[in-house]
Amino acid sequence: MTQATKRAWNKSGWRNKPRVQMPDYADKAALNAVEEQLAKYPPLVFAGEARRLKRQLGEVAEGRAFLLQGGDCAESFNEFSADSIRDTFRVLLQMAVVLTYGAKVPVVKVGRMAGQFAKPRSSPTEKIGDLELPSYRGDIINDIAPTAQAREPDPQRMLQAYTQSAATLNLLRAFSTGGYADIHHVHSWTLGFAQDAAATEKYRDLAARISDALDFMNAAGVNSNNSGKLRTVNFYTSHEALLLEYEEALCRIDSTTGLPVAGSGHMIWIGDRTRQPDGAHVEFARGVQNPIGLKCGPSITTDDLKRLIEILNPENEPGRLTLINRFGAGKVGDHLPKLIRAVQEEGFKVVWSCDPMHGNTIKSASGFKTRPFENVLREVREFFAVHAAEGTYPGGVHFEMTGKDVTECTGGVRAVRDEDLSARYHTACDPRLNASQALELAFLVSEELSQRLQENCKAV
Repeated sequence: MTQATKRAWNKSGWRNKPRVQMPDYADKAALNAVEEQLAKYPPLVFAGEARRLKRQLGEVAEGRAFLLQGGDCAESFNEFSADSIRDTFRVLLQMAVVLTYGAKVPVVKVGRMAGQFAKPRSSPTEKIGDLELPSYRGDIINDIAPTAQAREPDPQRMLQAYTQSAATLNLLRAFSTGGYADIHHVHSWTLGFAQDAAATEKYRDLAARISDALDFMNAAGVNSNNSGKLRTVNFYTSHEALLLEYEEALCRIDSTTGLPVAGSGHMIWIGDRTRQPDGAHVEFARGVQNPIGLKCGPSITTDDLKRLIEILNPENEPGRLTLINRFGAGKVGDHLPKLIRAVQEEGFKVVWSCDPMHGNTIKSASGFKTRPFENVLREVREFFAVHAAEGTYPGGVHFEMTGKDVTECTGGVRAVRDEDLSARYHTACDPRLNASQALELAFLVSEELSQRLQENCKAV
């Protein structure tokens, strides 16, 4: 164990470390007042929920479950509504059903929701027409409006992010346990605008097969009235822990274990731009008991990865650390095998997850930032192929999506074209998959997992 993993931790220790991708607040007194106010608020999530998620991710690390993580690129104050929460939730339910049916393993469902408000940016400024303005960094930090005043970091926005996150979690808990997620409603989760998609037709066929199985189970005496697992789901929230003033203010001590827990979300992750081993973000994340995600892009080295794993998971606890790969289509084979081998050589227990979104962002001919859907699918296939070659378990997918009928990523069965992007391009930051594209991705992953299951059965 390195000295970095041995040293004492406190929730403010990150303030003594180099910080990147974080705002400088002009009014320090206002910032301190907001931090003090947040510190008095209840945590958004509870330590027992985070421990349960870690146990379930431990099953993923051992190859006995699969991680489905998805949601908004960046949550918005202006577009916040119960309908948008419901629609994203039910697309994730659909995807989970598809994956469970194909993989024959439990699916751990984690939303990029109730906290995904801050975004790292490649430049501190951006050009909008003739204006050069500070970059928009997410609604928790500044406003997307193209004025100098709107782009000034405002600590009061943290309070609005907390309130919106609390309301989102309240609704998600109601959907998860109040009957909406009952597997008997599998037919009703399809969104109206996606009815014409080929992927939706495949989903309806699968739903019919599930309904037949449920009828048999009911005849045998197993139904939603006597089995809570048919009626409810465990649904968790996650976000990039980028704004550390917010994270520290919501950090709490778990009364059961006496250990610190990030009260802002069940799972937090460290971005590819903020994963410096001696940096502020790694310092904060290493001390909380939540499951941690680590984004791994093309620039990460095997030495970097080993050091980060030792810092973030010194006890080598299954489920504690998820490595979220984001290389880009055509590049997975150049980077992932050496990382897998380094992890295997050290005996580290991790969840391997694929983010096929961030490495495939391009500027379209019409000037929109987009992601070609065929490249998203290609990266997922490459991820599974590498793991098959290395004999390791491809444990999850991590992607940006919405339940809205958006036109932000080109391609898919509904054939969004470059000229269609302007029709419903609503993202506050990066392009997202719409419902039909997300469901199509789920069927691809399901087929990959089903094929792996068949190969394993043949090998036994």
